[in-house]
Amino acid sequence: MSAVAAKHEEFVKLGVTVLSVSVDSVFVHKMWNDHELKHMVEGGIPFPMLSDGGGKVGSLYGIYDENAGVENRGRFLIDPDGIIQGFEVLTPPVGRNVEETIRQVQAFQVVRAAQGAEATPSGWKPGKKTLKPGPDLVGNVYKEWSVKENY
Repeated sequence: MSAVAAKHEEFVKLGVTVLSVSVDSVFVHKMWNDHELKHMVEGGIPFPMLSDGGGKVGSLYGIYDENAGVENRGRFLIDPDGIIQGFEVLTPPVGRNVEETIRQVQAFQVVRAAQGAEATPSGWKPGKKTLKPGPDLVGNVYKEWSVKENY
């Protein structure tokens, strides 16, 4: 949460709306923000922390553990049309990589803007070469993209 908050301005520049959702109450969120998170990120969390009491939203996204009454850590990249384009779900002991989330948002934006005329290969970063999907690319990806050049 604090890592996403620290990069919030980058998300804003990309036109991304960040929301945090958990089964915790708004009172728990406030205590967590006031007594811990604000010490990690100046000013505290700059985006809404929403309460999903009972796990209804988490159930819809497949991350709510009904037996434990908790939600696994997940992040969902939802496009402007409301369609989930990417997601990652991890158990609590493993943290997510915010830089990878930003990279994926940028990649999805490039693909969306190209309306299917471009694809971003593994590890793609802004400014790197994209691939042009089509019959000519089949069996020839190695000619267009290499691990050595792109990692």
